[in-house]
Amino acid sequence: MYLVILAWLYIAVLMAVAEAMNHNGTLLGAIVTFFLYGLVPIALVIYLMTTPMRRKARAKAEAAAASAARPADATVPAENAAPGTVSAPPDAGGMAPGAAEADRVAAVREEA
Repeated sequence: MYLVILAWLYIAVLMAVAEAMNHNGTLLGAIVTFFLYGLVPIALVIYLMTTPMRRKARAKAEAAAASAARPADATVPAENAAPGTVSAPPDAGGMAPGAAEADRVAAVREEA
């Protein structure tokens, strides 16, 4: 892949030099030729060719983050369970325990 990229850039440089050395050519025309025929297409091709690698790296990072967020051993044997079975420990969700609120306002239902 790198050989094709280097060959394409070599051709683009030669086109830019030919544009600059032509009696009707300008240095600005050579720069525009190099960018439009060389760098922009190569950048697009590299971006499209590396999409699967970026997707795999993102999936690998998400899997690593998910495994790091998950506790290593979230199951413990239950007291009344049959031997060999396991269940989750109480409050394994990591959420704060809820309590009843004494000053709660009752909902009012409109009658039609």
